[in-house]
Amino acid sequence: MSAPPPLQIREANAHLAAVHRRAAELEARLNAAERTVRSQAERLAHHDEQLRAALDELGRAKDREIAALQEQLLTSEATVHSLQAAVHQRDKLIRQLQPRAELLQDICRQRPPLAGLLAALAEAERLGPLPASDPGHPLSGAPSLLLANNTEEEGDRDHLQPAVFGTTV
Repeated sequence: MSAPPPLQIREANAHLAAVHRRAAELEARLNAAERTVRSQAERLAHHDEQLRAALDELGRAKDREIAALQEQLLTSEATVHSLQAAVHQRDKLIRQLQPRAELLQDICRQRPPLAGLLAALAEAERLGPLPASDPGHPLSGAPSLLLANNTEEEGDRDHLQPAVFGTTV
């Protein structure tokens, strides 16, 4: 075997140097890529931890809000029950007072005729009784103008006292 020519040795050495440089360059790129991947993995892990913590806090906040809303619902239900009981009591009171209100309305409707009757009785009282009957007076033989208490039954008239005009109602 003969020794390779010097040109071939130089070319082989240059090729080996180029391969060695390329390998070193690729190793440097690989190291940089590994550092980038590690850095990204660390950032992603940190971000994942932050997201988990935020998600846990959201869960706790949701649970607190649900508890507060449940408490508010119970309070509202108690208020509704109380208001329904009050409405029931007022409806009962209205039913009890309704006949009295109708009676008062009836009294109010009858007030003007009653006021007219009272005015007429007052006028009759103001006029006073007739003077004592004298034999020469044209009504001397007329029956007495005293009013008797009037009832539906004629048989009850015997025990009633005659009434004179007055405003004692």
